Amino acid sequence: MRRPFIALTAASAALALAGCGTTEPADNASEPSAQSITLTDASGAKVKLDGPAKKVVGTEWDVVEHLVSLGVDPVGVADIKGYTAWDTSAPLKNSPKDIGTRGEPSMDTIASLSPDLIVANNDLSVSVLKQLRKVAPVLEIQSAKASDQIGQMEENLDLIAQATGTTDKAEELRKDFDAKVAEGKKALADAGLAGREIAFADGYVASNQVSIRPYTSGSLIGDVNEAIGLKNAWKVKGDEKYGLATTDVEGLSDLGDVEFAYIGNDVDGSDPFADDLAKNAVWKGLPFVKKGNVHRLPDGIWMFGGQQSMEAYIDALVTALTK
Repeated sequence: MRRPFIALTAASAALALAGCGTTEPADNASEPSAQSITLTDASGAKVKLDGPAKKVVGTEWDVVEHLVSLGVDPVGVADIKGYTAWDTSAPLKNSPKDIGTRGEPSMDTIASLSPDLIVANNDLSVSVLKQLRKVAPVLEIQSAKASDQIGQMEENLDLIAQATGTTDKAEELRKDFDAKVAEGKKALADAGLAGREIAFADGYVASNQVSIRPYTSGSLIGDVNEAIGLKNAWKVKGDEKYGLATTDVEGLSDLGDVEFAYIGNDVDGSDPFADDLAKNAVWKGLPFVKKGNVHRLPDGIWMFGGQQSMEAYIDALVTALTK
């Protein structure tokens, strides 16, 4: 079930327990409009800010997309080159400092930025999160939840919006996303594709073998596919967090007559489906390959991103299926 949007209000214990923000008048009488903010993040920790955070560091790409979408230019971003390549839906508008890798950000670099807030998801190790909290307040978000990926995406957006004083923009983003879902669903229905089975995956090559990662109905992409009226064709079970599974080319034989889609990325110039499997007898014999129902979607749509990435995905998929 999707979570309703909750605007930033006065202090409320009930809202705090639900992960929503509260505001309190600041002590500085010369700035009567200033407000402190108290939030409860995904870890259950209280995060207290003197006011809306302006100098914000993002340690993961979904976090960075949320910030940029909300109109907040992060001062520090993990793996800027990677973000620029993989998430083109919410391009950086400033020149933030690269703080290192997403898994091991540089504490010294982050400290040099004197941030008001560090936004991180809980894929980071406990030890790294502990070190970050010594540098600045950390707002920890739940990176994914297979039982409700769209709801989790929206909850994360709301929490970051409350920390940065951008709740009006968050509401606008949510409305835009809902409109895009409705638009995509109508376009597919008009094309006679309502209920059409789809299998979305990505793949990589290791030791000359193509490994395939199915995005099951518990993935964010899977949630979006179902929201626009498609049916997830994967029969394998995904993990409890991201809804991802693993298989190989032989495992695709169970799919039958479906639409098969994937997002390419030319960072390293590889395309396992178009290149490495081009001469594979099993691949060439699959019904969806024979019928030409394999769709490479445009590069740069981050499969684990926010509203803007998912809107770009809907546009790309609908175009591919209805052309």
